[in-house]
Amino acid sequence: MKKIILLLTFAFCCVSTTSAQEITLRKGIILDSIRVNDSISENFALYLPRKFDVKEHWPVLFLFNMEGKGKAAIQPFVQAGENQNYILVASNHVNDSLSITQNVLIASRVINRVLAILPIDARRIYTGGIALGGTFASIMPIVSKNIKGIVSVGGGIANADVLTPGNPFQFIGITSVNEYKSIQMEESERLLNNLRFSNQLFFYEEHTNPSAIYFVDLALQVFTLNAMAKGEVVKDEDFILDSYRKNLMVVNSLIKDQKLLRAYSFSEEIMEIFRVHLDISELKEVQKSLRKSKEYKVAKRMESNYRFQEELLQEDYDYAVYEDVATYNFNNLGWWNFQMQEIKKFQNAENPYERQMGNRLKDFVDYLVDKNIKELKEENVLDEEGLTLLYMLNTITDSDNHDAYIGVISLSSKVEDYSTALFYLEELLKTGFTDKQRLYDIPNTALLRISPEYNALMLTYLKEARYDIKEQ
Repeated sequence: MKKIILLLTFAFCCVSTTSAQEITLRKGIILDSIRVNDSISENFALYLPRKFDVKEHWPVLFLFNMEGKGKAAIQPFVQAGENQNYILVASNHVNDSLSITQNVLIASRVINRVLAILPIDARRIYTGGIALGGTFASIMPIVSKNIKGIVSVGGGIANADVLTPGNPFQFIGITSVNEYKSIQMEESERLLNNLRFSNQLFFYEEHTNPSAIYFVDLALQVFTLNAMAKGEVVKDEDFILDSYRKNLMVVNSLIKDQKLLRAYSFSEEIMEIFRVHLDISELKEVQKSLRKSKEYKVAKRMESNYRFQEELLQEDYDYAVYEDVATYNFNNLGWWNFQMQEIKKFQNAENPYERQMGNRLKDFVDYLVDKNIKELKEENVLDEEGLTLLYMLNTITDSDNHDAYIGVISLSSKVEDYSTALFYLEELLKTGFTDKQRLYDIPNTALLRISPEYNALMLTYLKEARYDIKEQ
């Protein structure tokens, strides 16, 4: 990995940016499919804030979507980019099907092109993204020292081994308390703290304030505040005080809503951000009051207990998936069904920390199953029996995942286990699946499709049978 990073660093510096293409720039909308240069087909999406002026130099945030959807990468950041006057850019060709080397080269071509055609402040270049896009964004400061920070929504650091204190960058993580990724991002935070990298981690909860969008906006404010602290931007006292007051109000609002642990965590981040700019004694008093609060102590103890339980269950699930696939333990599917019922009870609990634990455990199980399916598919010799088991497990962990049912039907039919194939066909139809053509296109099912049982199911659920059913 370190050798790859060194090669990419060299490649990043050598990518050509020459192009004769003329570009018409419009402000306040996402411009898509802007060519990188005339010699290749790569292009990118771009957002210029309404206040954009070519006579000034601007901060830029390069965003990544690992499905190559530049416009989709930019859209969640538009409001923040507009509010904080950041240019937003996203490649349409970065994709998780490509190697790290290929993706970094694609990203570097976009970055160099943007630096060549727009008045960018070279001291204020940042990267970001959501989920895998955010994780990929964490690679870019390693290959280019010009990139000063990352904002990642739901994605941790890509590779800890290549981080060095000699090349620090700002990392701002944003994560949901209901997602397994929040635990991974906490691990990234601890790692960055040990390396003395400047970092913040903000937690949000769906359908409540402050939202993820609020924290995206705050992340760009933090980049600006850090630039002010370094003297790279003229210090704006009104901007600093206004931002501080707004975030202090958020802390007080969380306390009012009895979200005491989040209030304390957020206040710690705000103190770190603003301590170089102004007097934070008011926040210190808020924290002191929280620590003395009986409710805070009870909440902290309760969360700690559920976190411990969560860790034990994660270890059980991780081991069980490994053992079940290694031994083809189809008999353990009943145990998994029971575990998912238990997780659902956690998810429906009145206690918020138990509920959050349940949501994270569900997310963790989904992650485990998806990861193992992907790993089996990438093996040189496909383990079809192991894959069948994982598909069956997937129908339990995510009953609306139609691909899992189809996978079982296909692989069971391949070994002429038609009773299993028919069972999962009916289970699939019970979910409301109605794509007739996709059913007829399932691989290995030619003999299954002409069976009376198959056509009886098609007639019952879809009111259509391709072959006549004859009574004996």
